[in-house]
Amino acid sequence: MTLTAEQILAAHKANIETLFGLTSKAFEGVEKLVELNVTASRAALTEAANHSQAMLNVKDAQELLALQAGLFQPLAEKAAAYSRHLYDIASGTGSEFGKAFESKAVEAQKNLTDLVETATKNAPAGSETAVAVMKSAVSAANNAYESVQKAVKQASDAAEANFNAVAASAADAAKSAVPRKR
Repeated sequence: MTLTAEQILAAHKANIETLFGLTSKAFEGVEKLVELNVTASRAALTEAANHSQAMLNVKDAQELLALQAGLFQPLAEKAAAYSRHLYDIASGTGSEFGKAFESKAVEAQKNLTDLVETATKNAPAGSETAVAVMKSAVSAANNAYESVQKAVKQASDAAEANFNAVAASAADAAKSAVPRKR
């Protein structure tokens, strides 16, 4: 099977479009990350100013201790929320890259299968054994790819579930560690 100039050009065009699409997705992820960090920094600065002002208005040591104790729970909750947003950005961007990779892999599998079929049709007489071996190898490679893909999906799902459990546990621990003011 020979490739024509049009097929080669079309393949290059598709690859360049994919590259620019992925670059765009990467920049979107960076923009979200910068936005998250700017928002978190602005909130931290505002809270630090408010807390400093509150400390200046403290009248005794007991009030100072209560003020300090009340600082830790919101801080832990905010850290957990920040981590969750960071994880969402990273997993969303990674998901886009995964979809693009998966799409290209499916396309490559299809092209390889088409190539094998074309080679099979044009194979000389007496090469049935070699054709059968080639088809078997392609089939085994496709099955291995699908198995790896399923394992990666299961590992990703397990990692996300573990992250959610740890984040929820940290938030619950922060809530129970510091009693709220009434």
